[in-house]
Amino acid sequence: MAEVIVFKSGGYRYIKAGFQFSSGVAAEPGFAIERARLARPLPLKAGFGAVEAHLAALGRPSTAFAACELRSGEPFTEQGFEDFNREYVKTLERWGIYRDGANPVTRTNVCPQYDRSREPVLYAFSYTVPGDSRRGSFIIAGGAEVRGGVEGYAARTVRYGDTSAEGLREKVRYVLELMEGRLKALGYGWADAIATNAYTVHDIGALIGPEIVARGAAAGGLTWHLARPPVQGLEFEMDVRAPAREIVL
Repeated sequence: MAEVIVFKSGGYRYIKAGFQFSSGVAAEPGFAIERARLARPLPLKAGFGAVEAHLAALGRPSTAFAACELRSGEPFTEQGFEDFNREYVKTLERWGIYRDGANPVTRTNVCPQYDRSREPVLYAFSYTVPGDSRRGSFIIAGGAEVRGGVEGYAARTVRYGDTSAEGLREKVRYVLELMEGRLKALGYGWADAIATNAYTVHDIGALIGPEIVARGAAAGGLTWHLARPPVQGLEFEMDVRAPAREIVL
């Protein structure tokens, strides 16, 4: 069962996952989550600088940082992904967020098929501000068709290497169930979602109606990004969000 932990200094709760990110965040009472998308994505170091400046302008501490959306040039090898994440969490540690292997910040990191960046860039980020909303606000992390466990990705991936129509169907179903579990852990469901995103370079057109929309997973529509998950061998990823407000910087 998913473990949900309150990150008091951030004003949100999160679903415990690995050191690199949490599986989702939701605003605690008295707070709301806002999402800011960068009109032009920035290299990660500059992007984090923009986050610091934005939070400072709002009078919010760095611990209010709750989620980020990254774009990378190519899917990583498993070791490359590990190395990237070890470097990534150094900033969160400096901000007083990442401690002792626990990381409350949720994340999506995908690789666009076109207009690729030479290095990982910050595409969007979310944070808490004082406020209250009866509908609440949350961000669910990007998740692909890989099961939990200690084995390598290939052993844990649903229909690994299979991009046939039926292979993709199983991958999509698995990821939908993964998203549902994360939503439920935070006290929400599909009907609460403001935005549902799918990330794949494969043709899922025939699956959108019967597998996604019919399931109630696209109440606000579905945005399909022509992008790959961040690790080699993964083919389909989704994330879900319902911020209280969205802006473009």
